[in-house]
This record gives sequence, structure tokens and C-alpha cells, in this order.
Amino acid sequence: MIAFVDRLIPPKLGMLWGNRPLIRRLLAARTKRVGVGLSQEVVESPNLDVLPIQVCWPGDGGRFLTLGQVFTYDPVDNKRNVGIYRLHVFDHRTTGMHWQIQKGGGFHYHRAEAMGRDLEVAVVLGTDPALLLAAVAALPEGFDEAMFAAFLRGTPVPMVRGKSISIPVPANAEFILEGIVPQRERRLEGPFGDHFGHYSHAAMFPVFHLKQVTHRRNAIYPATVVGIPPMEDKFLGDATQQILGPLAKVVHREVRDLWAYYEAGFHNLLVVSVEERYRKEAMKAALGLLGTGQLSLTKCLILVSAGVDVRDWRAVLREIRQHFDPHFDFVLLPKVPLDTLDFTSFTMELGSKMILDATRKQGRREDKRRGSSENVIGGRRSSPPDLRSLDRRILEASVVEETLMLVKVRAGGRTVAEKLAKRKELQHLKMIAVVSDDVDLANQESYLWGVFTRFDCERDVVFSEQSMIGISPIYKGVMGIDATWKKGYPEPLRMPDEIVKKVDQRWERYWE
Repeated sequence: MIAFVDRLIPPKLGMLWGNRPLIRRLLAARTKRVGVGLSQEVVESPNLDVLPIQVCWPGDGGRFLTLGQVFTYDPVDNKRNVGIYRLHVFDHRTTGMHWQIQKGGGFHYHRAEAMGRDLEVAVVLGTDPALLLAAVAALPEGFDEAMFAAFLRGTPVPMVRGKSISIPVPANAEFILEGIVPQRERRLEGPFGDHFGHYSHAAMFPVFHLKQVTHRRNAIYPATVVGIPPMEDKFLGDATQQILGPLAKVVHREVRDLWAYYEAGFHNLLVVSVEERYRKEAMKAALGLLGTGQLSLTKCLILVSAGVDVRDWRAVLREIRQHFDPHFDFVLLPKVPLDTLDFTSFTMELGSKMILDATRKQGRREDKRRGSSENVIGGRRSSPPDLRSLDRRILEASVVEETLMLVKVRAGGRTVAEKLAKRKELQHLKMIAVVSDDVDLANQESYLWGVFTRFDCERDVVFSEQSMIGISPIYKGVMGIDATWKKGYPEPLRMPDEIVKKVDQRWERYWE
């Protein structure tokens, strides 16, 4: 679709003729009003207690609806938004409404509240896959998810007027929970085990009041569970970024590809490949992306040159080894908006970001060493010392692609990171990340999660040398990252052994 739009100007008859199927799909990208819907076959009084709403993790604050597609309409221009937000069940008729920052439903509520109005809401459970995918997708603000779903499915999405609210709702869903979110009302929501692999702290959020429940006959209740990656949201997230990644190239013509890593909870690690046409164009692209929609919540953005596979973490590390010099290529952005779920700054929705420019620079000397991954403690290399002899808090260490040293410690992450970053025999490395003892250094999923979900760029990143020239910070040498779990962080998610054992025993029966 994006390639078609790119070639549309100037329009040519042959091009239009050759894209007839796509044009038909575009014409179908709309909703249609119907008089009756399967989602309203049964109309019931509001009672959430009859639904099999689960408690996902032992430390959760209660039961949560986890796969509700929340339909809202802008009170000014009536534009629709569909997003998936968790709903903490308070009682049989009220829930929390976890509208995080940079979410369309939250923007609608903000506008309604400023106008002194309550906001009508429909929480939709169980739709076709296209609408679910559209609800998950980080579409540009104001872009109608229902229309995008219609484009994906190739037919309009049927909508019917709600029974107790005036807004249209999907006609073929399993359940519709109709209600309002009143202005100026907040309640303590959470904690909840979320996709960063930790509990998000309880906080004040708007409240959803249920007015009516409608559903199909023999309706099926949908739900999902998120937690330490990989979980179900991995597949939804990866699918949407494969579909929507090309959108970034429409606005930023120099961008060739980008990939957010599910292992880090998506927002915590984004790699972008750029075709530079002048010096530091990649940095311009990074700053632009950090001001674009959901990408603005990215914490760590790594730039590589066009042709580098952004999905290949080892390839990215090799580019960092060869082309990253912190003096020229590291940018810290302190005191900026941060994902609501990110807890590392200790201040909700505020924190810091960083950009690492590992694009190839003309005229700069490159590090041609061949990368590898090996165990430093007791490993094959003779040059690095046994790190345990340097500090008894160190339990284990390994090096990935001669670029990133991972160091597992029992305590003292900050002091260990500072000490190792200054060691002369470790200056051939680019980064040293110190992690807690629950991280598996041999497993890429585990260490990407353990590193990128547990540090604040401003507070927890150090370099071998740091100084100031005027108001300009100067960084040199190895980057050290204290990515250990810290006091004040929420606990990582752990399922009780008895639950794990019970699931293992019943696993085969689930598929009968």
C-alpha cells in the first residue's frame, strides 16, 4: 500500500490498472452501519462477575481484562480510536482504565475532561484477527484502526449502534461492554504483571463504569497473558511492526528499516538502519523518530547503516564495535517523556533516552576484529583477568561479538560497572552491562530483557572517562551500564512452583 501511494503521484493509467486489487481493498477500507449485530443477540444487566476474568500473576492487584479493544470517539471531531488497554476489575460494574501516555483513547478522554464531559466507551471482546491486529498497531494519531482493519480484511467492518450508549460498536464481536468513563474520577489501579517482565506499580487512573453487556449466543471470552518475554504479545508486536515499519520511511526518506526488540519490551530497544546522504543525517532521523507517535516512547535507539540487518542483534553489535565512538556518537536525552510502564527513573512517565550512532563514517578508522562469543571466566582468552578475582560480587561474565561484556553480580552493580569500565585490559570492548543473578548470560532473550528493562540512561550509564567542556559533556572509552535490579523497582514476575507443576501436569489435556 505504501509503495502504491508513493508511486501514485503523478497518477498513471497503467499503474492504476495494474493495482486493481489494491485499489479495491482501499475502497473497502471503511466501516458500514447495520441494523442488527451478532454482538447484540443477548442483552444482559451489567455484571462482570459472570465473566471468567483471570488473575494473571500472584502479585496482581486483582482480576484484569487483558484483551479488551477499547472504542472511543473524539468529542470534538468524532474520530474513532481503538486500542487495547488493561482493565482492573474493582467490582461487578467498575474497572480501571489504564490509558498510558501517547494513547489515542487517553487523548480523547483528556479532551472530553477539558470540555467537562464524560466519555462514552465500548470495551469489545473477541473480534476478527484484522481488528485485533489494528488495535495493537501503533498507527499514527488520528488514523482509524477500524478502517485499517477493513483494509487488511478487504471488506468493510460492520458496526451497529450501542444499546445504552450512542456510539457505534462492532456488530460481530463476542462481547460488548458498554459504559462511560466519567470526568475527574480516578482510582488506584494495579499492580499488574506487564510485558516488561515486572509488576507495574499501582497508580491513579480513570474509572470505567459498566452500563450494559451484550454478546453473541454461546460467546467465547478472549484473554491473553503477558510477562517476561517471549509471551503472546511477541507475535502481535512483531506482526504489526512488519506491517507498519514502512510508514516511517514515508516520513523519513533516509530510513531503510527499523526493528523494536520484543525481548526488551519493544519500547526499550529500537534499531534503525539509515542511508546517510550527508554527515549525521542518521542522528537527524533518530531525533525525528523519537518525536513520532509511539516511537517517541523509545528508550534506547541504535543507528546502523543501510544494508545491516536490524533484526540480527549480533550484526548490530558488530556495527557498534566498528563504528561507535562515544565522543562523537552518543547522545543522552534527559528529562523527557517515558513509557508509563517504565519504572527505571523512579518517576512515572518521565525519564531519559539515549542514541548510539553506529553508522559507517567516511574517513574514520574501523575496528576490523572478528567477533565471537565466549566465556571470559575460565574461557579461552588469556588477556582478560578472572573477573571474580577483581571483585567478589561478580558471579559470571561473557563477551558477545567482542563488543558487549555481560557481567552477572550478586550486588553492587553501579560500583562494578564503574570499576570495569576503567580497567585498562577491558578497553577493547565497547560496552559492559552489569546484570542481576536472574539473567541467563547464555540466552539472548534473557540478557536483552535483563539489560534493557533495568536501567535509566541518565542515572545508570557511565564511561571510562567523563568530563565537561563548557556545557558539552565529553564521553570516552567503554560504556558501562548498571542494569541490575535496584531497590524501588517492582519485582520481576515469577509464577509459584505449584502453578507451574499443575500446568505441566495438565498440558496435554489442554489440547484435547
